[in-house]
This record gives sequence, C-alpha cells and structure tokens, in this order.
Amino acid sequence: MNEQPVAVALTGASGIAYGIRLVECLLQAGREVQLLYSRAAQVVAAMELDLQLPAAAEQAQSQLTERFHAAPGQLQVFGRQQWTAPVASGSNPPRALVVCPCTMGTLASIAHGISENLIDRVADVMLKERRQLILVVRETPFSAIHLQNMLTVTQAGAVVMPANPGFYHKPASVDDLVDFMVARVLDHLQVSHELLPRWGAERG
Repeated sequence: MNEQPVAVALTGASGIAYGIRLVECLLQAGREVQLLYSRAAQVVAAMELDLQLPAAAEQAQSQLTERFHAAPGQLQVFGRQQWTAPVASGSNPPRALVVCPCTMGTLASIAHGISENLIDRVADVMLKERRQLILVVRETPFSAIHLQNMLTVTQAGAVVMPANPGFYHKPASVDDLVDFMVARVLDHLQVSHELLPRWGAERG
C-alpha cells in the first residue's frame, strides 16, 4: 500500500452495489481506500442490499474492514461533516475520487462548487488540484439541467461515467452487470483486475 489512497463516495442514487463492489475490488487489489457516504446512501444500501451502514464513521470502518477482510488501516471511513479529514484539504488529497453512484443533486453541487458536506468538498479539492474525479451518475431520463451539469464538470476535468453496463460479455447475473461497470472504473483508475475479458481478447 505505497500509493496514494483512492477515495470512494456513496450517495443516494440507486445502484449502491456498484460502489460497494468497487470498494471491495480496490481493497482486494491492495489499494488503500478512503470511504465517505451520505445519509441517503445509508437508506439505499438498506433497501437494495440489506446492508446497514452505521452513522458513526468508526463503527462503519470496523464493520467494513471485517466484511472485506481488509488489512489494518487499509480502509478509512470519514463522517459527512468531518472537516479535519485529510481528504478535505488540497495539502493531502487522495489520488482519485470516485462518486459511485452519483446522484443528480451531488452532481449539481460539484458542478457549481457548493461544498456543504465532505463529499462535495473532496470533489472540489480533486478539481482544483487537477486530480482524477470520476462520477458514476445514475438517473433516467436526464433533464437539460442534468446534461448541462455533466458538461460543466467534464469541462472542469471530471469524467462522467453513467451507470450503463454493456451486454456484449453475455452477463448471466446482476453481479455480472455490476462487475462490468466496476471494471470500467478500475480501468480509468489503472487498477488491474480480472472482472471480465478485454474486448476482442476472447476472439484471439
């Protein structure tokens, strides 16, 4: 774990499985992970995965470290208003931030530089420090406001990656669809994985 950590933020959009699986894969790859999540993400995690994310960061860190068999100190969890967290400052930013899934509300806050919670602030730090910011947006259909905000953050340096899994790998389960999107995020983070074959590889 010599590289800078990767931050992952979970917000209240449907598709929380993408973010949870991403955290698991990053930890399995030996990366240090800094995790943040919103109150709405707690609700969605309970609804979609029967996963209870504790409100207390320390409790969540202990629970998820055990769940993912992470090494001691490999996973850090920060509270929504934990402004003293290292990720809140450009003097100690993570290598990248992935907001997965990303609500349209979070997208709007990032697009307009509104930092009312730690997730928004870390995204603001990534843009100002020219670090990697990936937003796995999940909504349908997109309004003109959503599309304009996506253009704004893209022009500011972020990568907008809608949660639109492909089907050419012939998925047999929901897990296969989740892994498709997680694989694309890992590719952008330059983290090695074997979640699915590369395009054309199976064709020789």
